[in-house]
Amino acid sequence: MESVQELIPLAQELVARRPGRKLVKLYVLGSVLAFLGVVIGLVGTVCGPFTAAGRRRDEEALVAELRAVQPRLQGGKSRGAVPLPRGRALSYRPPAS
Repeated sequence: MESVQELIPLAQELVARRPGRKLVKLYVLGSVLAFLGVVIGLVGTVCGPFTAAGRRRDEEALVAELRAVQPRLQGGKSRGAVPLPRGRALSYRPPAS
């Protein structure tokens, strides 16, 4: 359906034809699933920024913890410093040439 205006003629046609029970159940099921899809999409759109902020807060806490541990590792038996993640994922691999 491209627009809501097409729903009214469809409903009138369905009433005029007197569809069977199974067909009505199928239409109702399809409508309910479409409505649930719209609701889930709206919830995902509204809640998306909040989950991204939570992930960013977790990443900042991890970086702060690594910075706190780094001086202890440099003074101990460790040879090098722990590299801190800076804008890239830890599993970043450059493309093969």
